[in-house]
Amino acid sequence: MNINQLISIIKNKIRKNISLEYLNIEDKTFLHKNHKTHQDGKFHLKLSIKSLELKKINKIERTKKIYSILDEELKNYIHSIQILIN
Repeated sequence: MNINQLISIIKNKIRKNISLEYLNIEDKTFLHKNHKTHQDGKFHLKLSIKSLELKKINKIERTKKIYSILDEELKNYIHSIQILIN
């Protein structure tokens, strides 16, 4: 899977399951290319989300919800994910 396909899948899944005001996904893989643990086909992503729905629940529950939505992608295509919620 390439990064554009992955970002598209993630956006669709999050939009389908969470009420959003804003969503941006950045590929940060280039920052980790020379690390020992870098694997081709595994990406480093930064998610910036604005959601009143998520703001109403605590940080642990927000993270669990997003991880649950992206379970397959986290297992197969994401090495690292940073989640910023406003």
